[in-house]
Amino acid sequence: MPTILFTPDQIDTLSDAAEAAYPNEACGLLVGTGGGEDDFWVSRVVPTRNVIESQAHDRFEVDPQARINLMRELRAAGNGDRLIGHFHSHPDHGSLPSETDLSLAFEPELVWVITSVVNGHARETSAHLIDPATGRFREIEVRTATGRP
Repeated sequence: MPTILFTPDQIDTLSDAAEAAYPNEACGLLVGTGGGEDDFWVSRVVPTRNVIESQAHDRFEVDPQARINLMRELRAAGNGDRLIGHFHSHPDHGSLPSETDLSLAFEPELVWVITSVVNGHARETSAHLIDPATGRFREIEVRTATGRP
């Protein structure tokens, strides 16, 4: 089973974004390499605006223009980095995906990273992939590392 590897600074970026958005959900995109049975290596965390302002306390939607711009940038760079996942926060809830998260998981190859925020403080971060056999999320290990393969 793959793992997802972040640098300590990238974990800080996730936590900072989650805390800044509290009591609403933060969201953003994850750039890197890997996938399938290989580990995911994050090269960049890209916080974006949550465009569902009226329901941001318990829903998120990554700004579509930010995603388009990022995809164009990655294609132009041609360095092998690609979109490997997205992240969001769960204000005053745990870091396990909700049924709403599952209903919105349209790209099963992308990692779902969720940071729990309790009383404005980031508590834990977990990562999940859709299991093709069950159609449900399965948790994958989150690790910190320096460097890339």
